[in-house]
Amino acid sequence: MNFDIQNIGSFKIGGIEVWITETQLSTWIIMGLLITFALVIRVKLNKFKDVPGGLQNIAEMLVETFDKFVKDSAGDKLMFLGNWYFMVFAFVLLSNISGLFFLRPPTADWTMTFGLALVSFILIQSMGIRFRKKQFFKDLISPNFIFLPLNIIGEFARPISLSFRLFGNILSGTILLSMIYSLAPVFLRVLFPAALHFYFDLFAGVLQAYVFTVLSLSFIGVSAAVSD
Repeated sequence: MNFDIQNIGSFKIGGIEVWITETQLSTWIIMGLLITFALVIRVKLNKFKDVPGGLQNIAEMLVETFDKFVKDSAGDKLMFLGNWYFMVFAFVLLSNISGLFFLRPPTADWTMTFGLALVSFILIQSMGIRFRKKQFFKDLISPNFIFLPLNIIGEFARPISLSFRLFGNILSGTILLSMIYSLAPVFLRVLFPAALHFYFDLFAGVLQAYVFTVLSLSFIGVSAAVSD
């Protein structure tokens, strides 16, 4: 059994060969779905009514639910981050459950999860500086200057832990399901893996998307020391 990320094709740009991997293909498909959904909502937006129904109900429910989620996780003053983290949640969620549709989950690739966590790390630092200014830097040498290296390591540990938590959970599910499909008798490959798909792809996928998003927002909220 091979659990490596496979190359599925290549093309050349200016004489440089560029490989297309399973992660890239899955990412493009998920991005296409999200962009299509956004375009449909944008086209329908002008037709929304005072009394919602159908697609308008779904759109308003998603916005209101996520606004409350951001407020509870990071506070009122960081509500402007809601648009970004709604996109992150939607992308991570679809990535996590993409195994149900015979795609390799992009979040089973550490470069993908680290990239998402790196953006959160940048936001953690920038929001801390924006809202706390000098106090943010003073905390790096708290309670004593000799703790500066440890505090810096602690800051870098956040994106690393975020990325490995998401990556490890999704990859482990992918590996276990692949092993079961390879080792289980033919008559068990329908019912038994289906139950595991429900847990590893659906339940764990939704849970890990939620955990990644809420931890990112919580870290930013703590760094910015926002109190409402």
